[in-house]
Amino acid sequence: MTKYIIETDQIALRELTMADFDAWHQILSDKETMQYYPREFDEDQTRKWINWNLDNYSKYGFGLWAVILKKTNEFIGDCGITMQNIYRDGNLFPEIGYHINKRFWNKGYASQASKACLEYVFKNTDFNEVFSYQNSTNIPSRKVAEKMGMSLREEYPDQINIKTSVYSITRTEFLQLPYAFHNKR
Repeated sequence: MTKYIIETDQIALRELTMADFDAWHQILSDKETMQYYPREFDEDQTRKWINWNLDNYSKYGFGLWAVILKKTNEFIGDCGITMQNIYRDGNLFPEIGYHINKRFWNKGYASQASKACLEYVFKNTDFNEVFSYQNSTNIPSRKVAEKMGMSLREEYPDQINIKTSVYSITRTEFLQLPYAFHNKR
């Protein structure tokens, strides 16, 4: 029996494993899916991505989790919490991130998974603020951040994204949202 960390009506999140490699590489090697990254991932980078998350599970108790479509039991991407150096100042902050197979774009899965992960953070950690950051031209990710209830806090130039947009939400702001603490655990 698969152990799910988070469940909603349509999706379930569980830890990534190397058994997810083929489905995961299909997503990370797709040029359109990775358009906001410097380039799509090769097989070695995909393996490193999975290992990075396995390390995050051990180190922090969370990471990016596999997103499973419950009605078909299909792996459709990842979503979760990672500790990121958002401001490039050496400080790590919790960030909600995700990648969804393009066949499942515009169906609300990224927003649903992200909201569930945000709730997970505030239910299971002491963090008082959670972030989402992306290339400023990544409008779909900016919209997901806004659907989570996050606000644009800052934009700054950087060498990776040209300009990065930083969104966040505090615990107090989260508790005011109508969806707060309504997902199954």
